[in-house]
This record gives sequence, structure tokens and C-alpha cells, in this order.
Amino acid sequence: MAWQPQEEPLQQLSGCLKDSLSGHNKAAQKQAEMMLAQAKSSPDINNYLTYLFSSAQIPQGLNYTPEDYHGVRSAAAILLKNNIRTSYKSIPDASLALIRSSVPLALEDGNSQIRSLAGNVITEIVRSGGLIGWPQLLPDLIELVGNNSGNVTQETQEGAMAALAKVCEDNKKMLDKDYQGQRPLSVLIPKLIEFTTSPVAKVRSLALSSINIFIPHKAQALLVNMDLLLAHLFQLANDPSPDVRRQVCRAFVQIVEIRPDKIQPHIGGLVDYIIAQQRRVEEEELACDAAEFWLSVGEHEALWHSLGPYLDKIIPVLLDSMVYSEEDIAMLEGAGDDDDLDDRAEDIKPTFAKGKGGRNAIGGESGGTDADGLYAKLGDDEDDNDLDEGEIEEEDDEDDGNPEDRWNLRKCSAAALDVFATDFRGPVFNTILPYLMKNLKHEEWSHREAAVLALGAVAEGCIDVVTPHLPELVPYLISLLNDPEPLVRQITCWTLGRYSSWGASLTDPDQRSAYFEPMMEGILTKMLDRNKRVQEAGASAFAHLEEKAGKQLIPYCEPIIRQFVLCFERYKDRNIFILYDCVQTLAEFVGPSLAADNLVQLLMPTLIHRWRKVSDQSRELFPLLECLSYVATALGNVFAPYASPIFSRCIQIIHQNLEDHVVAVNNSLLDMPDKDFLVTSLDLLSAIIQALDNEKSEELVSGSQPRFFDLLTFCMEDPANDVRQSSYALLGDSAKYVFPQLQPFLPAILPVLIKQLDLNAVMDDQIEHGFSVVNNACWSLGEIALQQGKGMAPYIESLFSSMLAIMGNSEVPKSVHENAAIALGRLGLGNAEAMAPHLGVFAAPFLNVMDGVEYTEEKSTAFMGFTMIVGRNPQAMERDLVHFFTAIARYKHDFEAMNSFKKDLQVLFAQALDAYKALIPDFNAFLSQLPAADQQSLRTIYNL
Repeated sequence: MAWQPQEEPLQQLSGCLKDSLSGHNKAAQKQAEMMLAQAKSSPDINNYLTYLFSSAQIPQGLNYTPEDYHGVRSAAAILLKNNIRTSYKSIPDASLALIRSSVPLALEDGNSQIRSLAGNVITEIVRSGGLIGWPQLLPDLIELVGNNSGNVTQETQEGAMAALAKVCEDNKKMLDKDYQGQRPLSVLIPKLIEFTTSPVAKVRSLALSSINIFIPHKAQALLVNMDLLLAHLFQLANDPSPDVRRQVCRAFVQIVEIRPDKIQPHIGGLVDYIIAQQRRVEEEELACDAAEFWLSVGEHEALWHSLGPYLDKIIPVLLDSMVYSEEDIAMLEGAGDDDDLDDRAEDIKPTFAKGKGGRNAIGGESGGTDADGLYAKLGDDEDDNDLDEGEIEEEDDEDDGNPEDRWNLRKCSAAALDVFATDFRGPVFNTILPYLMKNLKHEEWSHREAAVLALGAVAEGCIDVVTPHLPELVPYLISLLNDPEPLVRQITCWTLGRYSSWGASLTDPDQRSAYFEPMMEGILTKMLDRNKRVQEAGASAFAHLEEKAGKQLIPYCEPIIRQFVLCFERYKDRNIFILYDCVQTLAEFVGPSLAADNLVQLLMPTLIHRWRKVSDQSRELFPLLECLSYVATALGNVFAPYASPIFSRCIQIIHQNLEDHVVAVNNSLLDMPDKDFLVTSLDLLSAIIQALDNEKSEELVSGSQPRFFDLLTFCMEDPANDVRQSSYALLGDSAKYVFPQLQPFLPAILPVLIKQLDLNAVMDDQIEHGFSVVNNACWSLGEIALQQGKGMAPYIESLFSSMLAIMGNSEVPKSVHENAAIALGRLGLGNAEAMAPHLGVFAAPFLNVMDGVEYTEEKSTAFMGFTMIVGRNPQAMERDLVHFFTAIARYKHDFEAMNSFKKDLQVLFAQALDAYKALIPDFNAFLSQLPAADQQSLRTIYNL
């Protein structure tokens, strides 16, 4: 007998669902949430949720208005989806069968939100249970969308297509897997292409958006149907629906990346088509998607040349698109002086910890910052939204509409102009020069602003042809810093920042006085503009100037820091965040010069004041901790008087975050703590340990409560990649600077580290961050091996296997290969005997990787360990001996002039060469296999 609900539980559950949505009665809402959490343990809970959601009519015994019942159904769907996500394996088979048979009925509902929620539940079932668990789903959805019977309503077709689109989006890899010789995508792609001819506009749009999901992944089913897809795209090019044309533009953009050869023959027609779509400014999303085509082609090595003949057509459209629209002007104009007004919570951009850069083979950090993100695209606003359609999100429509805070046609066009300037250089500037002459001094501020934006956009690509004009342009730009319109002052800051590299490169004192110093002073002054957005632009531009000028700023540090201090006193919450970036960038580029007593007395009291003011729960803590990391590194031991309370607070923040995580894991009603607090605290601890004298660092680590390395071990096993990445950076720094404190904890730490070196644990969807963690783990292993020596013996077998697997994997980034090879070589320093039997296996990959490593202390110590292993098993090098001799001959010892390892390494090389000279009967004949220059090098240095 089919399952049927009982009236009383149904009433109770529906009442809880209704109350859970009650924003006006917080007590009832909280009580309902608690009861729903308890109800999850009921074996029939998902049956009741399914029944409520899939029943279009109000069930007998329930008394709700249609509006209230709609809320009950929506809440039931969301809770059902969450239960499937978190507890799929524990749901009884009978309940799953009920869900699969009932939820698709909601695709026929008259309400679009209910249809959308049905799609959310369906895709969650597929994600959790796989396609094999619901083999009939795809055929059923395809049948509904196709309407082969002619009896399917338009609403049902839209609902089924939306569900199919969600399944595609959430299960890309699953759909392209082989199931008994067939891939679902082989059937699905032709059907999706067919659906682009549907009479229903939403079906056409969703079918195209689904196809666009698979284009970047180069699915074979799509590649074999590429010509068919292109034919349909050209047919849809003038579709009456803007949404369809948006997807057409997106498809062309993505095909550029995977099959540029298919785009090349049509480039002339596509230029005209994209221009026509971009000119539809009344449909800005369509126009913006069209403009993305220029970015995609302009950045493609094989295609950008093909746009050359059309620059005179394209660039005027880009310039027109860079002028604020009348709607934007109405929203932005007249912002005026607002620096006294407190920021609203929604004005403050979300802030995330940047995390410790991947450690490279010379022990430094890779990566950098981009200070000119005026038109940086942070991500696709559709793809990055964690909420599904139909779920409720609190949002501020007014803020979302602010053209300064979103990716839009204006920014996309400026970015495209930037790319074209880099591609074509002179011709681009010559094309925009008449426009600049006409508009830089235009009476209407919106045209002045757009001209300044265009001048800034071509700064990097056209610098050679712009340079002769800069002695005239820069003073005019500096005068625009006093323009009455804040938006003109704002964009002028950005553009001056883009040309700061020119100012910084001036060597003539008179020219520096005439251009660079006024440029620097002008931007610095705008950091205290009465308009907050101008302040922000000034601070961002000055951070960029700091990067370009570097140590040339040393003579100006005092006035710069005085201005920063005034900014700390004046800034509201939003701009404080970028002010930290200015301070840390100055610290990064002027380095130890910041440790001058007068500068320390200016800067540190201000930072310590913020340190005391900001709570442990504030997101301002992220940029503050990061800033202090750079300052500590710059100040070195001068930071010591401030170190102890900061170190202790970081320990407490880490401890509290780990405890909160454990509590949240055991209580589903609690939110998980923000891991960025861990990341930034770990990074600051690293900086302090590096900055101070070893004795002081050891004192801080030894006095830590809870114990420093207990906390670090927990962090090394944290589920978040960013936390583990920073943890292994701190572990490596601890090995370098406080090894006596680390050594007793190695029996607990090394098994955790070894586990992290398993490449199988790097998930496909987290591969970039996962490799960064492995990279830092390898680097920290190398630092530990250097210090621990023979104490690594119990771990040699597992470590050797891991390093070999990493070096032999072509998908692993170069920096990870290098750190793995260095760690492997260093293991030989104290364990040459144990590693010697494996030499024949790892010699070739080691030498291949080490060929690309810079000549550093890390390389020296790795080669010392490797050469010691060679000494224990010289016969194993037979296949790789020429390579080894070549590496010795070409080894650059000059960098080691002040390096204690120079003599040791040369002695080991000499011993190895002497050993082989004794082993090889005709040694001179063997040497003749080397290039003449390498032979001569060996004979000269080692007296062969």
C-alpha cells in the first residue's frame, strides 16, 4: 500500500514550516527551527516534506491561505533538498522512491518558483545518488521538454528544461562519464542543440546556457557536434529574445577558447554582429556579454591579430560604451562630500583572507597583488551564487544597481580597450587620440571622465607611444584631481596610478620634481578627499604607485606615513581596508628602511591603536593581521616590543576558532566559524617568527598557551585548503627558526604531513588550492629534513614514494616539483644509506627537475644530499651519469661566496668525480660524451 501521511504530524510539520519563515515573530521562528531540527530524526520526515511540496492543492485538514501554503511548500522543498544533501545515504529506499516519483510532478506546477524548487531537489538527488540511482530521469526530462506528444504545457516545458539545466550545471563530470560504454552527454548534447529551436523562448535560452556549461570542458560529445552547434548559433543570432542572444554571445566567447579555428572564418561577420549587440545599451546585460567577445578574442594568441582590420569599427563602440549612461549618472551624480557619514553595513565589501602564498623553491612566496582592479571581473555573478533559484536571499537592490560596484558594459569595454592596447599598441592610441583631444576638456563631466578612463586603459599597452605626450598630459591630469565632480577625481586617481611607473622611472632630478613628486603628492592628497569613493581611488592608486616606485619612496616615507596616520583618523570602515593595503605595500617595497626610529614612532602607535580597537570577531581583523605581517617582516627585530601581545592574541584567535569548529560540527544549528581568522593569524605568526631573533621567537613559541604546535597540528588537518596552506608555511618557518621547539612534536606532526603529500587526496574541483597545500607541505618537509637529519629515518620509505609520485606527475605545477625534489635531496643528508637502494629510480626525475631550479641554498643542500646518496650506490647512476656530470660542470658556485655550503658541496662533487674516475676504465672517453665547455669546466674546477 502506498505511503499516506497522518493528519496530526502533517499539521505540526506544516505549522513549523510556516513559522520558520516568520520574520516578524523571531521567537516563533526560532522555536520552529529547533522543532524542524529535531524532526530530522523521524524516519518519515522526508515523506512528509515531499507530500507537502508536491501537493498543489492544500491537503485536507490544513487551513492556510494560498499565500501561506505556497510558503509552506517552498520551505518543505528547501528542507528536503538540504536533507538529501546532508543525509542521502541514510534515507530509506522507500522514501527515495517516493521522492523520485513525486517531486517531478511539481515541474508541472503553475507557479514558477515551485517549478524551480523542484529542479533544485532533482539535481540534489542526482548529485548525491548519481545517474545510475535514477536512470529514467534524463529520458523523462527530455521527453517533457521536447513535447513530442503535443500535450505538455509551456510551463511544464520550462520547468523541465530548468531542471535539466540545473542537472547539467551541478553534475558536469558525472554526465561525461562512461556508463557501460555510453556517456549521457552523447545523447544530451544533440538534444540540447535541438531544444535551441523550441518555440518557447525560455527553453531556447536554458538549452543554450546548458550547452555553454560544457564548452570550456571540451567534452567530446560537444566537439563532435561543434559544426551543428555553430549552425544553430548563427540561426539564433537575431532571436527576438534578449536572453537567447545573451547565450549566443556567451557561446561565441567560449568557443574562442576551445576551437578558435571555428571562429576565424567568420570573424568579419562576428565583428558586425557583436557590435550590433553591444550597441543595444537598453539591454545592458546583453551588451556586456557581447563586449566580452573582444576580451576573449583579444587575449587569444591565435586570434587577436584577426581583429586588426576592424579596429576602426570596434574602438569607437568601446569608447561610446565607456561613458556613463543617463541612468548611471542619475544614480551617481552629486554624491558630494560624504566623508563624515558612517558607512552602512552593506557599503562594506566582503573581505577575505588572502592566505600565505605558495612557497617556492627559494623559500619565498609566489604571487603578487594587482592594485588596478577598476575593471577586474571578480567572477560570473550567476555562477558564483550559492543560492539556488527560488531560495530567499536578503539583498539590497539599490546597492546591486550601483554601476561602481558591479561588472558592467562600461568596465568590460575599458578592459577590452586595455587588451587591445596590449595587442596592437600604437594603432590603438592613434585611434583614440582624436577622441582624447575632444573629450579630456569636455564641458560635460561624463565625457571628461570617460576620456580619462580611456587614457588609463591604454597606459600599459601604449606606454611607448603615450610617453611623448605625458609631460603635457600628467600636469593636466593632476589638475583634474580638483575637478568639482567626484567621479572625475576618482577616475583621475586611477589613471595617474596607471602612469606612476613612468613617473617613477624618471632619473633627472628636475623631471622628478616636475612630474613624479606632484603626481605622488596629488594622489596622496586625494586619500583625504571629502568624498569617500575618491579616498578609496586615491588609496588604491597610491598602493599601485608604491609597487612601481619601490625603494625610490624611501626618502618620502615620513610624509607618506604622516598622511596614512591622518587617514586612519578620518576613514570610515570601508576605506580602512584599502588603507591597510597601502601600509603593507609600503612595508613590502621599502623593507628594512621602515625600521627607522622616527617612522616606527609614527606608524606603530596607530596600528596598535587599531589592533586594540578591533574585536576578535570583526572582519577588519583580516587586513589588519595581514598588514602587520608585512610590517613585522620589514621591521625585523625592531618589531620585538610589540610582538608578545600580538603573538598571544593570534594563538587565542586560533584556539577559539578551532573550538568553535568542533562545537559547530556537533550542532547543526550553529554556523561554522570563519576560517579566514585562522589563515590570517597563522600568517602573522609566520611573519613574527621570521622577523625576530631566534631566541625571542623561541621564547614566544615556548610560552604559548595552548601549546603552539598542538594548535598547528590541528590546523594542518583542517578541511579548508587555505588553512592547511598557511599551516604548512608556518611549519616550514618553524623548522627554520625555532627547530628546538618543533623537534619534540615531530612524531605527531610528520604522519600528518606525509598524509598531505598524497596526490590522490587533491580533489579535482579544488586542484589549484590543493596543489598549493602540497607545495607548502613539500617545502616544509625540506626544511625539517635539513634540521632533523638522521631522525627522518623512520619515514624515509613513505616520503620517498610520495616525492617520486609528485615529481613524476605531469599535472603537478613546476614549483611543487621543485620543492619535492629539494626535499628528496635533503633527506639524503642524514639518510644516504637508506635511500641509496632507490637511487636508480629517482635519479633521473631529480636531475630533470633540479635543472630548472635557481642556484640557491636550497639547491646546494639538495645536491649535497643527492651526491651523498650517489656515494653510497655509484653503480645505480649508470643511465644518468652524463646528466649528473653535466649538472656538476654547470653548477654556479658564485652565489655561494658567503654561503657555508659552498666548500662542502664542492668537496662532495670532487669526491663523486674521483670515485667515478676510479670506477670507469676509460674515464677520458666517458668525459668526451659531454659538451666541450662542460669537459673544460670539470677539468679546470676539479683538476680531472
